[in-house]
Amino acid sequence: METLPKTTPVTLEELYNAWQKASFDELNELLAEAHPSDIARFLESLPTKQRVVVWKSTEFDRAEVLSYMHDAERAELIHRMGAEEVAAATTEMDTDDAVDLLQSLSEQRVEQVLMAMDEEHRQQLSKVLFYDENSAGGLMNVDTLTVRGDLSLKVILRYLRRHVELPDKTDALFVVNADNHYRGMLFLADIVTNDPDLLVEDIMSTQIMPIPVNMPSQAVALLFEQHGFISVPVIDQDTTLIGRITVDDILDVIREESDRTLLHRAGLDEEDDMFASTLSTAWARAVWLGINLLTAFLASYVIGQFEGALSQIVALAVLMPIVASMGGIAGTQTLTVMIRGMALGKVSNANAFWLLKKEVAVGVLNGLVWAVVVGVVAMIWFGSFKLGLVIGAAIVINLFFAAFSGMLLPLILKKLSIDPALAGGVILTTVTDIVGFAAFLGLATMWLLK
Repeated sequence: METLPKTTPVTLEELYNAWQKASFDELNELLAEAHPSDIARFLESLPTKQRVVVWKSTEFDRAEVLSYMHDAERAELIHRMGAEEVAAATTEMDTDDAVDLLQSLSEQRVEQVLMAMDEEHRQQLSKVLFYDENSAGGLMNVDTLTVRGDLSLKVILRYLRRHVELPDKTDALFVVNADNHYRGMLFLADIVTNDPDLLVEDIMSTQIMPIPVNMPSQAVALLFEQHGFISVPVIDQDTTLIGRITVDDILDVIREESDRTLLHRAGLDEEDDMFASTLSTAWARAVWLGINLLTAFLASYVIGQFEGALSQIVALAVLMPIVASMGGIAGTQTLTVMIRGMALGKVSNANAFWLLKKEVAVGVLNGLVWAVVVGVVAMIWFGSFKLGLVIGAAIVINLFFAAFSGMLLPLILKKLSIDPALAGGVILTTVTDIVGFAAFLGLATMWLLK
């Protein structure tokens, strides 16, 4: 009986099972059928030593797989490849993917790889390597198809048919003048649905503005999100067309930004390899654990100033974590909203004061509501009306400062060129702990120990 071709995609579990059985024949068969992105995920799911063994012992399209891998895991494999091998891989990649790969290498290594390329490919990549990797120039591809505005659609159709294939994600041609200055976009759909005798300039779109080559990548991603672009032209300072950015490039930016924000909030580096060695992982995380320890000592010092009150009223030690916890959660909510708003370009000097008033009002309102709840519980639990008032007042004070800090911290850190996602959480926790402990224990000292 004839064997039917496999109709379902190869799963990560199938690849991993073949690897565990040490069946390289089976693994090679599966890798031949797997999509490069699935192979990349499979490699990233292996510890470093096993990843290298699979990389060296199996067969698949290495260029395609490398373009889908995260920087940390990819860098580990590229480190073990010769300059000629890396150069050969980049020739099969899109320009932007090849540039991403090269930008993860040291300058000396980049020079070696460039020298191993043919002249044409080296010049093509060098044009893009010149730009910051976090700018439109670092994202763009240079594989643009350009036409003149005075040509007819009939001529454009003949021009397109001469191509064996079009660049990936081509939804439009770029219209330029004799000096290669950008004038507009000619969408493929308009070419096939209009009279062939019409001129390009009669139907080209001028609605999509070109992106300056030095625009930050986050701003570019925001434009794609807001306008639903598939591709957008990139121009230099003289409005000369130098490349294009496509939606798949922006998906990479969004994914990387999401990963970066998530990991930075835990004090981790997005370049960390999940399956790196125990020692390197421990060392990478030790820095922020040390910083957190310093802030914890600072909070403990504040508590130590009220040792007398704690020794006399045991209930203070029982209730104290509640005040700090409520402030920490409220502050984190404000901080998260602010960081997201800044990333989306929704926060500016024009609306910052309004947002500050709003967040402080929310903090005070929530503080009053939960002060009543916690105060009543404390009164019933410990039979002390004054203790209920003390913890209620402390919660209101802490939630006020939590909202205030959560709002202002991202703005201040951004002014100082510090990533709010990386440092904001640690600073905010310190503020809410210190304010919460000081307010609760200070008020208890004044009202309960008289």
